[in-house]
Amino acid sequence: MAGARVARVVLDSPLPQLDHLFDYAIPEEFAEDAVLGARVSVSLRTAGRTANGFIVELVESSAFGGKLSPLQSVVSPVPVLPPTLWTLARRVADRSAGSAMDVLRLAMPPRQVRVEKSWAASPTPDSPIVERRTVPGFAPDTLDRLRPGERYAVSAVPVLSRTAGGRSIPDWAFTLAALAVNQLADGRSSVLAVPDYRDVEHLLEALAELGAGDAVARADAKQTPAERYRSYLNGLWPVPRIVVGNRSAVYAPAHELGLIAVWDDGDPLHQEQLAPYVHARDVALTRQEMTGAALVFAAHSRSTETQRLVEIGWLHEVLPSPAVRPRVVVSRQSGDDTMTSQARIPSRAWRAVDEALAAGPVLVQVARPGYAPHLACRRCGTRAHCAVCHGPLHLATARSQPACRWCGHLATGWSCETCHDTAFRVTAAGTGRTAEELGRAFPRFKVIVSDGDAPKLDVGPEPALVIATRGAEPIADGGYAAVLLVDADRMLARESLRVAEDCLRWWSNAAALARPGGPVLLIGVDAPIATALALWQQPRFASEELAERRELGFPPAVRSATLSGERDAVDAALADLPPEYRQRVLGPTVDENGDTVAILRVDYGHARAVAEQLRARVVAQAAKRRKPTPGRRAPKAPPTLRVRFDDPEMLS
Repeated sequence: MAGARVARVVLDSPLPQLDHLFDYAIPEEFAEDAVLGARVSVSLRTAGRTANGFIVELVESSAFGGKLSPLQSVVSPVPVLPPTLWTLARRVADRSAGSAMDVLRLAMPPRQVRVEKSWAASPTPDSPIVERRTVPGFAPDTLDRLRPGERYAVSAVPVLSRTAGGRSIPDWAFTLAALAVNQLADGRSSVLAVPDYRDVEHLLEALAELGAGDAVARADAKQTPAERYRSYLNGLWPVPRIVVGNRSAVYAPAHELGLIAVWDDGDPLHQEQLAPYVHARDVALTRQEMTGAALVFAAHSRSTETQRLVEIGWLHEVLPSPAVRPRVVVSRQSGDDTMTSQARIPSRAWRAVDEALAAGPVLVQVARPGYAPHLACRRCGTRAHCAVCHGPLHLATARSQPACRWCGHLATGWSCETCHDTAFRVTAAGTGRTAEELGRAFPRFKVIVSDGDAPKLDVGPEPALVIATRGAEPIADGGYAAVLLVDADRMLARESLRVAEDCLRWWSNAAALARPGGPVLLIGVDAPIATALALWQQPRFASEELAERRELGFPPAVRSATLSGERDAVDAALADLPPEYRQRVLGPTVDENGDTVAILRVDYGHARAVAEQLRARVVAQAAKRRKPTPGRRAPKAPPTLRVRFDDPEMLS
């Protein structure tokens, strides 16, 4: 800004009381380098030290009445914080009662000086040239001409497609890739956010197949710090590109943003684990409102949050045409034959596996990794716990010593806390034991294990038994000849508000890996969720789940705010709320860490005001100073208060 003499700076500080802009005078020697988004160093009068920050506004004068401190230095004149990113961070933070700087740390990779200097000296690249593509699996022109501002909930086609190189990848990857290529052909950028690195690889393959080439930028945790920072800087060029990455990719800078797409938004990997704990879906919604870009949420099984947006008319649903669904067979586990007791599957499923192995690989989805993820007392059946931390005991292999899954302590000298017996029995089988059982049942076939410890991206077309945990299923070349979902009842037994929704998503994603006509057997469940999978009616099931949540007043029918910390701090925050909201509080209770926890349920229309109020209490609590206690060298720290909006496991 010509003539600007004051820089308004956001400080790179974790302290909530510093979450606002500070005015600094711009010395004459920094007039050219002090640009919007530049990284600067400033002094803190009260603390007597310096801090880094970013210039987010340039003005001619300050509303502050006193004399302004000058900028200490311009660390880098590269405008790494675009105004749109600052606005997005501020809105996201305000919505979640958090700090804008916490959001920016998630959005901006750490600075790499050499990379930054190299990037600043490089020429601006040319705009890419690509051809428009037809979006596969849908009626003509349904998604082919996606216009700015349009918002869709897309039910993905549950099939595999082949690349020109002969590799099989999920059809949803081609759907999102075609949407992004069409935006690129119109001179606009796209941001594609997916749960994990395997999904990133599938998208990159599909984009390469459609000719996106050098216009594709990767932004995920598998990159080195230098690669990630270079990719971030490339987004500052005034040329369109396609950004592919995990949850933080929704913040990536992109010129003329035309599309934001999120794949499988119900996956917990889209939930940020650092403050302010914002879900990628919520960031996508906020950014779409800011930019007017098109928005697409695609999945095999729709989340209740997406279903709510469909029902209020915010999203328009798009279904495949013609309707495509796997051949799902629901099989209640009888437990009355020898085959069932040996291999945890009923005789009907046994025969289906035997037949399918003659044609190709068979996928067996299990609930847990390891050999025996749960142990119990042999005599009374009480769950076995660690004597040190009370965590669950497990067996890593058939010959290993029982150990705690939390702290790793070996359970030597263990005795049951109920009957004092010293012998264990296995109550659940993981990938290791399942592989052992099925390997004995089908000795002529290779057994492949894929879980969080040893994930596999794909397997060949030859007959094999593939044992995988949920979310770690590899892609089979040509699809699986059969898919078995053997631990359905155990998955549903998990205590969580979202357990049914999660299970349907896990099973749907696994079923989509079957080849056309290949049977998908759901074992051990006979309930509405099984019917929804068999008829491939995930949107209907999500609607029924949402209706139940609405009756109970649970998310996503309402927003929730989880308050945790010391009792005094939580009580003070609750006391600030209007009486009608104090009546909608669950708790307070005390968690396993000794913190007081209360859950507040808020209507969407009032959530912003409540977030501002809770944020003010967090700032006030953090800024408190205590007088020294007699006999102590330093004053006692003020009581802590933490606020987390929309915790997905608030009632687990």
